[in-house]
Amino acid sequence: MEARDPELRRELDATLKARAELGPDYETALVDSFLEKVEQRLDGTLDRRMRRHLAEQQVVVARGGAGPAAPPGGTFGERFGFATVSLVLAVPLSAIGVANAGIEGLVVAWLGVFGVNAVHAARTWPWSHARRHPSDRRD
Repeated sequence: MEARDPELRRELDATLKARAELGPDYETALVDSFLEKVEQRLDGTLDRRMRRHLAEQQVVVARGGAGPAAPPGGTFGERFGFATVSLVLAVPLSAIGVANAGIEGLVVAWLGVFGVNAVHAARTWPWSHARRHPSDRRD
């Protein structure tokens, strides 16, 4: 087995030697001590990675770029929530349409619901974003 971290490998060797010298009575304490050292090493590694990631994001933002963005049409939860709300609102709109204009009112209400959902869904279509380029912006 190749040791990725020589210092941690030395700690493991020292723990195993101490266990051999002290016997199984101290095994739990030795293992806990070694695991604490591993945890400290992992915490340090994660801290460094997070700091590096945050620094990279700050550089992108400082250079005028956008930070991490959601997909063009939003996340799945946003799209699902939009569809759910539109269907819930479609029920009273349908009732109002039928009460005021009969079947024509129902058709108009559902065409409206369909239209709103189609426009919202069009934001996620790949070809709707393919023509857009940052240099095409007019400020």
